[in-house]
Amino acid sequence: MLDIEFAEVTDCGPVREHNEDFVGHSQPSNPEQTRNRGWVFVLADGVGGQDRGEVASRLAVETVLDECAKGSAGENSSAMLARAVQTANTRVYEAAHGAIATTLVACALRYDRVTVAHVGDSRCYLIRHGRPQPLTRDHSMVNEQVRLGLFSEQEARRAPTRNILSRSLGINMFVSSEINEHTLRANDLLLLCSDGLHGAVADEKIGRIATSAATLEERARQLIEIANQSDGGDNVSVQLIRVKEVEAVGMYRGRPYRLH
Repeated sequence: MLDIEFAEVTDCGPVREHNEDFVGHSQPSNPEQTRNRGWVFVLADGVGGQDRGEVASRLAVETVLDECAKGSAGENSSAMLARAVQTANTRVYEAAHGAIATTLVACALRYDRVTVAHVGDSRCYLIRHGRPQPLTRDHSMVNEQVRLGLFSEQEARRAPTRNILSRSLGINMFVSSEINEHTLRANDLLLLCSDGLHGAVADEKIGRIATSAATLEERARQLIEIANQSDGGDNVSVQLIRVKEVEAVGMYRGRPYRLH
């Protein structure tokens, strides 16, 4: 049986007057729900410079969680998240006709797998043996230039346009979310965060703090604190999920079956 523990913290930071980040999760109430629906974690960062960014981020997170809860038992996680993210995009768009926007990263955990969906530059990391591996790629103008070979990674980190998004939730009627699936092992850590963390703290340092001997709550707060100390110019949000045990399954035509 999949067994996890988690901590989630969001912080306004020392400079911003209000918090445009929003986080949420849904927790299965019994073993049947753990197998049929699993856990869902969602984090959103209202786009800076947009009016009412906090409205967009909260609406996006709450919509994704609501839509996942409506899904049929055993629904494929990729299909569930794709539907939920598109519904969230529609609701954010209809709330202000493209005048508000947000990033979004969501993960669904079932059996021994995590399915990750994202739009924008909020990230999901898999931390295994202390090494953080991004499971998402930033939807930003600079990152697209890196992929085309126009910028190096070092140049991208210094570029004044590094925070300009190439994709976000709520700007247009339809959005293309990026979705992928990964196998989990016991003792893996998943980290969802806004760019207030990964834009201020190097991945290696994030990995060290996330795997320290402190409790998950303490680690999450330490990540927030170091981001505020290193930069402090943005809201910072963290969801830290530790996989205690997984239930190994095989897949046949998109459906899981138990391995004996």
